Amino acid sequence: MTKTIGRVYAAAISVVVFFVAWAVIAAKPWVTTSSASAASAGLPQLQAKEIQMQARALAVQKILDARWAPYRAALAARRGQLTAQQQLQLAGAPAGPSVSVKVIYLPGAQTTTRTSPLP
Repeated sequence: MTKTIGRVYAAAISVVVFFVAWAVIAAKPWVTTSSASAASAGLPQLQAKEIQMQARALAVQKILDARWAPYRAALAARRGQLTAQQQLQLAGAPAGPSVSVKVIYLPGAQTTTRTSPLP
């Protein structure tokens, strides 16, 4: 019985030690503040690059909008033509169906299936 309890305590202590070691390694105590400040030294350059990229993206979007404007106008006109054409068809169409369909049900009709090839 003592060996079982000793094993449980050993397992619990090893799990606690593992997580404490993990936390210590994740904290990176060997990194000094000078390397952290060196990383933040490039931050203004990065922000300036971001502003430049946003301005460039805006300029490209304006060019694309100018290029697509004729297409969008032609598409809107085409949609208007389709609507006018459909209205003309509806105005000239008769009120009722133009073809009458009569379904005939034959009593005693059977469906046969031929399984052999035709002679």
